[in-house]
Amino acid sequence: MPKLIRFGISMHEQLLERFDQEIVSRGYANRSEAIRDLIRNQLVEMEWAEEEQEVAGTITLVYDHHVRGLTDILINLQHRYHQLIISTMHVHLDHDNCLEVLVIKGRAKEAKEAANQLISVKGVKHGKLTITSTGKKLN
Repeated sequence: MPKLIRFGISMHEQLLERFDQEIVSRGYANRSEAIRDLIRNQLVEMEWAEEEQEVAGTITLVYDHHVRGLTDILINLQHRYHQLIISTMHVHLDHDNCLEVLVIKGRAKEAKEAANQLISVKGVKHGKLTITSTGKKLN
């Protein structure tokens, strides 16, 4: 287990009060775990900034499956990025709308490129790239 190190942080009282309110509302047991998560989030953001870094995440799409040719375009794009996409889930939200979640792992540059390609297809009502880490560099 990694060695824990204590350190101090100075900040304005009002900022700390707001932070404490937020961590309580999110269910954190203490400030330390909340601060560790903030640091991890920043490190994940930095990983995604490095184009060659191996990253993980999801691409979520909501679309009307009745739009002519849309599903073919989405499938073709997914095949273009088959080495990046490790799993997919397709859900019928209602008569018209589908939700598709693609779990991805690969280079940050390619992940962003795939997400942009998929999200920008005409007929996709909403799309989002959610970034995370492979966990290899986080403790």
